[in-house]
Amino acid sequence: MMRNVMNGAIGGGLATAVYSAMSMAGDRAGLLGPQPPKRIAGITLPGRPRRISGDGVLGTISHFVFGAASGALLGLLSTGQRIPVPLGAAYGLAVWYAGHQGLMPPIGTLPPAAEIRMSRHALPVASHLLWGTTLVLTLNRLRSDKPTPFDVAMPVRQTPQARRPDQKAAILGQ
Repeated sequence: MMRNVMNGAIGGGLATAVYSAMSMAGDRAGLLGPQPPKRIAGITLPGRPRRISGDGVLGTISHFVFGAASGALLGLLSTGQRIPVPLGAAYGLAVWYAGHQGLMPPIGTLPPAAEIRMSRHALPVASHLLWGTTLVLTLNRLRSDKPTPFDVAMPVRQTPQARRPDQKAAILGQ
């Protein structure tokens, strides 16, 4: 169980890096406004004035923590089983919906999704679909029942002492 949670956290962190790259490209193209992670960092730090843009480093850290935690949750729910890629994309969309409809408006980081122009939703939705897909591909790759590249490159060889008696007879042709 703990391995599934850790794999999910690793997958969530990696997926957040991919998501962030897509979001940065969209931001440079002028497709995004101030992002929630920066806004959260700006309003949640005690003793700091409320700022819309927030602190970039803390915003990035909060985003990776949230991505890793969301990935860990899926890792826990997966119980180590293979997850279909469409389910990962749907999970990414659910994370977007929960954040933009449930979490962000009450804490004041974003207005409700209905109050944001539809064109402003396209990139975040696409980024979250990519996030969920990357998360599932990573989780599936890290599954415990699947051999790792190291296992394939360096197979474990049994020594004669490690063989069972019935294996010895089979080897000798008896």
